[in-house]
Amino acid sequence: QVQLVESGGGLVQPGGSLTLSCVASESAGSIGVMGWFRQAPGKQRDLVAIVGSSGNTNYADDMKGRFTISRDNAKNTVYLQMSNLKPEDTAVYYCNAQIMRLRGSTWYSVDYWGQGTQVTVSS
Repeated sequence: QVQLVESGGGLVQPGGSLTLSCVASESAGSIGVMGWFRQAPGKQRDLVAIVGSSGNTNYADDMKGRFTISRDNAKNTVYLQMSNLKPEDTAVYYCNAQIMRLRGSTWYSVDYWGQGTQVTVSS
């Protein structure tokens, strides 16, 4: 069973910064896309950003220019640097990883999720 362990959440004032980290208990060679999602109270879980194994990235429109996703394959870790935080960024942030598996001669991916880390932006 793959485990994703997030850290770095907390309380920050508007305009502040935070960096989230997520470590996967899986060898880097089998980890595909990694990403961050967030879920505010009463809302659905939404994409924040994703990063491929080669470093290519994609962001939700609201996060472009404020958030930066990156990964360190040697450490099986994905990061989310958040700056200029707004109260509407308040949510539980979840790490996601697609783990590649081989069945016979066919590769397929399995989604795994972290337990979530709370980010609260408030003065």
